[in-house]
Order: sequence, then structure tokens, then C-alpha cells
Amino acid sequence: MDTERSVVVAAVSPRAETWNAWPVSWTAIWVGTLAALATGLLIGLIGTAVGAHQLSEGRAIRPGQLRLLALIFSVTGAFFSAVVGGWVATKVAGIYRSEAAMLHGAIVWSIGIPILLVLASMGATNYLGPWYGGFGPAARSVSDAVAVRNSALGGVTALLIGLVGGVLGGWMASGEPMTFSRRRALDRDAHRRRDIAA
Repeated sequence: MDTERSVVVAAVSPRAETWNAWPVSWTAIWVGTLAALATGLLIGLIGTAVGAHQLSEGRAIRPGQLRLLALIFSVTGAFFSAVVGGWVATKVAGIYRSEAAMLHGAIVWSIGIPILLVLASMGATNYLGPWYGGFGPAARSVSDAVAVRNSALGGVTALLIGLVGGVLGGWMASGEPMTFSRRRALDRDAHRRRDIAA
């Protein structure tokens, strides 16, 4: 019995390096930044209205001054204001990919930092909560080293919580499932299709 064998030879060409730029919508980022600042101000003023924290006119946080309710308002204010900013920026830009959406959320956060520093120089960050009081020049002029350290620690924590919130807000607005394994599977399938097409 004769068996016919066919051999398929595939020519593999080296893959050329290509750059795929992510689109950045600056209009959406500015709208998201303004939404984040407005949300942070709203949560900070609600905290002041319910007595969670008192306006300290730019003074640093001293040990024992930060109450639990003030801590809750500061954490939720930092987180949810950034979530709103990232979500708004992604929706305004019309982004459906999670990576580009998270990038927009992170850019909203990074644009908000200089604005917070300008507000701190004018003494206005206390309306956002006691954690942001550590950004102002009055906080660094306090002679109590522990109070200065607490203010700086609060400011760093608020910034990092804001970054996480901005990234998560953008990711939620993209509509993609919030799992890393799905993205890896999609990338693996895209590479296979590209290799087959080549």
C-alpha cells in the first residue's frame, strides 16, 4: 500500500518590532481630574459638616488628633474621588480596553497632584480632609517632628490610595472583566493568530 506523504514547510520570518501607541484623550483626562477634585471636595465638606474632622488652617496633624471617623472620611475621600476621576475620564474618552482605561485613570491621578500642591500652598486642602493638610507649607513649619511625620505619612497614603482608585475607576469604566488571567489568554490568542497569519 502506497502512502503519500506531504511535507509542509513554513517560512518563518523574523518579526519586525512595531510600536503601538496608546491613544490619550487629554480632554477626557482634564474632565476626569475636575470630577475627582469636585468629588474629593464634596466628601471632605461632608466630613466637616458631620464633625468627622475640623479645619485646622494648614496645621499638621498631631498625635491623637485624627479620629476614626476622620480617618474613614479621608480614606474614602481619597479613594472614591480618584475612582470617579478615572471612571469619568474613561467614559468621556470612550475607551473599551482595560489597559488604556487604567492609563487614563493613572494620568488623572498624576495631573491632580500638582493641582493639590497649588491648593495646599493656598491652604485650601484642609477642605479635602486632614490627610491633605500635610502638603501645605504650614505643615512643614511646625516644630513638632512627630506631627510633621504624621502629616507626611498621611499625604503619602492618600496619594497612593488615590492612584489605586484612579486605576480601578478606569478599569471599571472600560467594561472588561477585572481579572488578569483573561487578559493573558486574549494576548496569547492574539499572538497565535499573528503567528498563523505570518
